Amino acid sequence: MARTIKTVGVVGTGVIGASWTALFLAHGLRVLVSDPAPDAEQRLTAYLKGVWPSLEKLGLHAQASLSNCTFVGKYFDDHCGKVDFIQENAPEKLELKRQLFASLDAKTEEDVIIASSSSGIPSSQFITGCKNPERILIGHPFNPPHLMPLVEVVPHPRTSPKVIATAIEFYRFLGRSPVHIHQETPGFVANRLQVALDNEAYSLVQRGIISAEDCDLCVTTGPGLRWAFTGPYMTKVLGGGGGAGGFRHLVTHLGPGAQKWLEDMKEHAYVRSDSNIDKLDKSVQEMLVNNHPKDVEQQRDEGLIEVIKRKRDFVPKSFWEAV
Repeated sequence: MARTIKTVGVVGTGVIGASWTALFLAHGLRVLVSDPAPDAEQRLTAYLKGVWPSLEKLGLHAQASLSNCTFVGKYFDDHCGKVDFIQENAPEKLELKRQLFASLDAKTEEDVIIASSSSGIPSSQFITGCKNPERILIGHPFNPPHLMPLVEVVPHPRTSPKVIATAIEFYRFLGRSPVHIHQETPGFVANRLQVALDNEAYSLVQRGIISAEDCDLCVTTGPGLRWAFTGPYMTKVLGGGGGAGGFRHLVTHLGPGAQKWLEDMKEHAYVRSDSNIDKLDKSVQEMLVNNHPKDVEQQRDEGLIEVIKRKRDFVPKSFWEAV
């Protein structure tokens, strides 16, 4: 890395910012944190203590310590000169991000990368007031970042190639699996894939074809199990015989039938309305009678830890340069 990253600035400590903070601390970094919410420091402290055991199970850096976190107050401005990397996690409000990035850019040393966790606003839309836009990009995590490996690295057209490479290297140091998305597109990539599946799931439940609970089971006990290890392309390769021609064979063989399904899906595409949301929520509430969200969350996180450990031996080691 061009600049040795020892101290990270975290701007905003909501769900994403707090989780990033935990990840940075677990890798032995010093973290300076700001958030304007009245109870932000107390919430962050409680959150870090709560997730630390999970990070211990995954393995901590020799210098990892909760004491390396310093809450600097409501605003980060006076501390911009003390950090080697900034991860911004402010609300998804365009004008807010424009003002925030203009301020961070003006007060941070020019070789410090400023990454945004934005889940849908491309950075090209909020760099208008920045003098050094080439060091700004999106570093969009999947929730919760301290567990989920994916980070979508999305530059804008003026982002420096060196900045892109350095950001990817840094996220790999954190044990993440960064992917370089070459063009800005609304929602980036993972969320677009997720929304496509969600919309069909909503359509099926809204039409009474299946319950919310059974729809979830179709994913978690079916394709979802495979997807943890093989995505849509490799799944087709294996399903088509496992050789170099597997993908083409399966897509060609299943193509006509799948096209009919797609036409039916378009005809019955989910339309957002209060009445349709009511139908979905009714089925969700029925599912929650015997599934308390807190219990499910705990079981999910415990399961994720085991899957993550297994994937370290499964995927290319370049994705897991964990320390």
